[in-house]
Parts: sequence; C-alpha cells; structure tokens
Amino acid sequence: MKALVYIGPEGLEYRDMADPVPAEGEALIRVESVGICGSDMHAWLGHDERRPAPLVLGHEAAGVVLSGTMKGQRVTVNPLVTCGTCPACRSGRDNLCATRQIISMPPREGAFAGLLAMPERNLVPLPDHVTTHQAALAEPIACGWHAVRLGRAILGNGPQRALVLGGGAIGLGAALSLAAQGISDVTMVEPHATRCAYLSLRCDQVVIAPDALDPSERFDIIVDGVGFETTRAQASAHARPGGVIVHIGLGQSAGGLDIRRMTLQEITFIGTYTYTSQDFRDCAQAMFDGRLGALDWIEERPLNDGAAAFADIRAGRVSSPKIVLVP
Repeated sequence: MKALVYIGPEGLEYRDMADPVPAEGEALIRVESVGICGSDMHAWLGHDERRPAPLVLGHEAAGVVLSGTMKGQRVTVNPLVTCGTCPACRSGRDNLCATRQIISMPPREGAFAGLLAMPERNLVPLPDHVTTHQAALAEPIACGWHAVRLGRAILGNGPQRALVLGGGAIGLGAALSLAAQGISDVTMVEPHATRCAYLSLRCDQVVIAPDALDPSERFDIIVDGVGFETTRAQASAHARPGGVIVHIGLGQSAGGLDIRRMTLQEITFIGTYTYTSQDFRDCAQAMFDGRLGALDWIEERPLNDGAAAFADIRAGRVSSPKIVLVP
C-alpha cells in the first residue's frame, strides 16, 4: 500500500509500505478519508515524543471494510483501542484504560495510508446519506462531545453561556456539541481572521478575535480547544464563579491558570482526553441525525499532497477547520 510516513521534524514521505495484517477480531479497512489533526501537526514539528519517526500518522479515518463480519460496510473508525477488562473500561471510562493504544502512536501505525487494521468493535457503520469525509469528523467532534458532557454534568441544567477558545476542528466540534447538548449561547474565539470569517459565514458561529473579548464577560462553561498558556489564562479569567473549564488542547504543558481566582471562585477545571467508546457512538449518531450541522467545513487534498497540506496549515494558508486527505 501507499502511505504518508513521518520521517522526522517537518518531514513527510509518500512511499510504499507493507499491507497491515488484521489480528483476530480485527478487520482490514480501505481508508477513503482521513483528517489532519493538531496532534499530527505537533508530531510533524517534532514536538511529540510519543510519536517517534518513522511513523504513519493520522487517526481521523473512515472507509470501507474489506474483511471480517462487517465486510462491505462503510464505517467511521474509533482510533482508541482499549482492553475492555480493566476497572476503567468496566466502569465506562475506557478512554482512561491503562493499556490504551491509539493509531498513529507505536505500536499502531496510523491512517495516512491506503489500508488500516482495526478491531471490529471500534467500527461504526455509516448510513447511506453520510459521506466518508463527513464521517472522518466523528473523531475530532467526539473530543468536544466528551468534554461538553463532562462539563454539563458539573453545571447541571438551566440557561448557560459558553465560550470556546480555538476555531479549529476541536473548537468547532465543541461549539456544535454544546448546541446539540442544549447550550445555544456559544461564542468562539479565533485569532486567524480568515478562519474567523469562514466560521461565521460558513458554519453560522458567533466568532470574535481574542482582543475583542470583553474583559468583564463571564461564562458558565469554557472549552479550551488549544491548550496554550494564553488560552488557559483567558479561560481562568472569563469563567464565572462556580463555572467550569474543560481543557482539551495540548499546545503547551504548563502555565496560564489563575489558581488563586479559581480557588476563591470555586471554578472547576477538567482535563479531558479523547472520548469514551459510548461518547464516540453518541457523537456519531448525532452526526447521522443532523444535530451537528451540515459537516461541510472540509478541504479535500490527495494523500500524496499531504506534505504540502501540513506546510499550508503551519503557514496559516488554510481557512477551513479541517483538511481531509484521500488515499
């Protein structure tokens, strides 16, 4: 098969690789759509020691099953592989499985390739009206779906205002998840002017630049989809007393939180990682039902043009929240 292989900082090579061989309980999938994630960008820049070169990146995938009991079905792929038997898995928090694996991290190669082997339990069949491009968005949106679910469990019911920091696929997925889970008053913050316009006109979001955020405004729930020192500082400044910050982004490992204010104002901070398998399926169903919008905020590129796509994202030449590569 052909694959796009990370070979070192800012290096990607499109080359031949051996086809994956499914293990027992796994299926072989022909990848038809695979998104570029912010974590792929971190790895490409050499900022993620969990993803050493050489490695096939990519974990936002959808395609057609070629083997096993689901042969012939179009599916979206939950890339998080868990044991199913540990206390975390048995309690429904399988995203915290001690032996969890995710494709695009050793020992599992990723989906920037023609073929992918995955456990059948990780595959969600697609209805006819959903394209594989749309289905590849299940993974990034599920991150926001999971975070919003956790935040709402702390806040309870009633009218609520939300602030989303970051206008990439994670931030937009969180904004869409907030609306789908009953919080319609959502403001997004995005520094990239072109993307700001795209999110407003194409995705019908209320989007402002960081310097347009009123210092006195407070929000019940804040989603940090970026994870930089500056965004954490914004989050801790703009959470209302008793509010919740849900933190998804992994941009920087430290800094920004106003711990004194968070303590005095009883602001809850929740670190959120990926999603449970139930979150993934619930999010996928919301997509299938149309509760997460048209899912048309995608730019398509061929996999063999992947290196240029990464460079364009880094240079700020991409206005859409998501580039989907086609093997």
